[in-house]
Amino acid sequence: MSHRLAARLTRVRRTGGGGPARLPLPPHFAHTPLGCDAVGLPASHGQRLLSHLPGAGCVFADADHWWWIVPSGSDRGLPWPEPARYAVGAYVAAQRPRLVHTPDGATPYTPPLPLYLMACRLAGTAPVWAEGLPAPA
Repeated sequence: MSHRLAARLTRVRRTGGGGPARLPLPPHFAHTPLGCDAVGLPASHGQRLLSHLPGAGCVFADADHWWWIVPSGSDRGLPWPEPARYAVGAYVAAQRPRLVHTPDGATPYTPPLPLYLMACRLAGTAPVWAEGLPAPA
């Protein structure tokens, strides 16, 4: 378990029932070998993003955000721009999130790079590639 995730879990345990909760994946996605994080984007853009995103994984929604399940570590080398929210371990402070999309494939993941590019477009910023990561062609 990463240090960041351990610290996040400690904060969740301390806050009790009112703090962040893990987004509950459907039972057939219980085994996630790459771990799970989540990226939250404003709910006002959720449906449009879902309709344009190839290969969307599990997506949850509440009144404020749509939460996209991505593999753990999808924040490494990708500075997610505001208004995106990155949630390590898929622990979010969402109010009654509901599952709004389940993929047909075998994994719950949304590919993080297309989602990142859409988040950058939504934010009106150019993508920033950390040193050592190849820029897309």
